[in-house]
Amino acid sequence: MSTLVELLHEHTDLPAEDVAHLQRLVGEWQLLSDLSFADLLLWVPLGGGEFLCVAQVRPTTAPTAYQDDHVGRRQHGPDATPQVVAYRDGRIFREADPEWDGAVAVRREGIPVRRQRGGDPVAVVGRDTNLVATRGPSKLEIAYLGAANDLCRMIAEGTFPAPGPAEVDTGPRAGDGLIRLDTAGRVVYASPNAQSAYRRLGVTGDLLDAELAPLTRRLSRDALEGGEIAGRIRSALAGEARPRMEVEARGAIVLFRVLPLHPEGEAGGALVLVGDVTEVRNRDRQLVSKDATIREIHHRVKNNLQTVAALLRLQARRVESADARTALEESVRRVASIAMVHETLAVSLDERVDFDNVVDRLLGSLGDVAGAGTRVRLQRTGSFGILVADVATPLVMVLTEVVQNAVEHGFPDTAVGTVNVTARRHGRRMTVLVSDDGAGLPADFSLEASDRLGLQIVRTLVTSELEGSIEVRPRTGYRGTEAVLDVPLTRRR
Repeated sequence: MSTLVELLHEHTDLPAEDVAHLQRLVGEWQLLSDLSFADLLLWVPLGGGEFLCVAQVRPTTAPTAYQDDHVGRRQHGPDATPQVVAYRDGRIFREADPEWDGAVAVRREGIPVRRQRGGDPVAVVGRDTNLVATRGPSKLEIAYLGAANDLCRMIAEGTFPAPGPAEVDTGPRAGDGLIRLDTAGRVVYASPNAQSAYRRLGVTGDLLDAELAPLTRRLSRDALEGGEIAGRIRSALAGEARPRMEVEARGAIVLFRVLPLHPEGEAGGALVLVGDVTEVRNRDRQLVSKDATIREIHHRVKNNLQTVAALLRLQARRVESADARTALEESVRRVASIAMVHETLAVSLDERVDFDNVVDRLLGSLGDVAGAGTRVRLQRTGSFGILVADVATPLVMVLTEVVQNAVEHGFPDTAVGTVNVTARRHGRRMTVLVSDDGAGLPADFSLEASDRLGLQIVRTLVTSELEGSIEVRPRTGYRGTEAVLDVPLTRRR
């Protein structure tokens, strides 16, 4: 299904300002749908009395009026009467008799959408209510519908939603807690969930008739925070919309959103939405703490590995046996390669590694070692991209061994040549090709039969840790050797 913007660009010539306004409206209208106990459908005119539905939302507070999706559906003639009248006359249309959608009686309304006060309508919001499941006239229903009607009148006159960038709907919703204020800022209705949220903040009595701004200011443990939310409530009473904010008191955290109600330019009080987000924020803090702990662990592991590498390097300088010295130097390179991954993870927020950076540093360090006796150029082609940690750690060790093998055995003495590491990602797998233009493989070489420690490490890591495959073979049509590594990019089991 096409998006709202795609449908508007395809079927209308609305300017960018009108498209942005309709996007803001759709970003807000779950609240209006819940307050109205009705489905909302956004209709745009196509000409000749025909309208196209470009967006739809269903209420969470009542059964939907339509089981089918109406986006992309066209209406004209008598079926489009609410849209035609609302768009043509620029007024809210409510006069029609209920219609039947299968076994469901539906009351249809049309609300003209203006971008600014005094402007022409640019679209129509259909507010369609399932009458079979109509709620009784409780205080909650009366308060919800009263607020919804005020918002609908503001949509029709072009004062809702307010100009500016569309906000992400992060709550609170109508069902989380709703408070209606009169023009003086006193509570004329508070839903049960709103009462519960204020009790968690420390209110013991009923909110009804309370002046909400000073009450909320006194509750906050932070004087500046309390003054800020009180100021936002007063601003809403004066007609100014402000962003959401949180208030913390007595260990509870409540999210506030205050909406001005000024239908037809008349002061109508304000709508306060509140939601208890204490548990959500506590989990967020635990996750932040956990992430910080994990990053600190990676940092300490990196430091410890670098210390181990330094000790091995010192030991290598003291031993007299050439074989022992070589073995220790190889161990230094292996430990240092793992330390590179942990160094990157120490600053990562999601246990993912920019592996191109790791490979470039690895090739640089191996090139420095190779440069002492050979003139071999190490280079990377293609991009490894971002890899998860449990792929990056074994992969960097595999590349360390394979590239080191290519340098040592492909270019003896003072040979000149190139070792190229090429990465190709395809879907959820990656192929890595390490090729050189060196001396090539011995005639009797077999990766499976080799007893060299480095190649045994490579086989074990590729098959067990990476769950992939590796093949070492002569380059086809060229001098030298190539190692072909194929690994999945998903997390290990």
